[in-house]
Amino acid sequence: MSQDTVTVHIKFRDVEQTFTGDVEQVWASINRFFSEFIPSFELARKIALTIDLQRLIEDVEGIIAIAPEGPMILVPRDKTTDSENLILNLLAAHIGYRLGKLPDETLTREELRMRLGKSPKIVSTRLGELCREGLVAKTSEGKYRITTFGIKRLREEVLPRLRSRI
Repeated sequence: MSQDTVTVHIKFRDVEQTFTGDVEQVWASINRFFSEFIPSFELARKIALTIDLQRLIEDVEGIIAIAPEGPMILVPRDKTTDSENLILNLLAAHIGYRLGKLPDETLTREELRMRLGKSPKIVSTRLGELCREGLVAKTSEGKYRITTFGIKRLREEVLPRLRSRI
């Protein structure tokens, strides 16, 4: 490398770029990087559906808990619909997993049936509805998990309704 060669390494979120060349080439490349790539990332960030775990935990405080035995719903059973109860259980499993308190973020249909205290037919029907709405997903192992979209809808629609009842 000659003495007039410049190397600049830029890391922005998941993208890394190294520019090497003379000062003018590197400067032009850096400007191009910032003018072309950064706005694209910012636009993508605006439509990306992400969940802030800390805010989510604050939002569900007093509604769900993670016990050594697994996820728990703190709201009296008569204050939730079957679908709300199912999605709250799956949310609690998701949070417990993300916090490292549970080994998995999924629950089986039987685990959900026991938590709901309803017949297998009712649980299957409600899970099917939640899956069709995109709020819950069935894994390849036949277990169920809440989706990111499900968390968003739960925060925007279910939690306000639930809080008004308790």
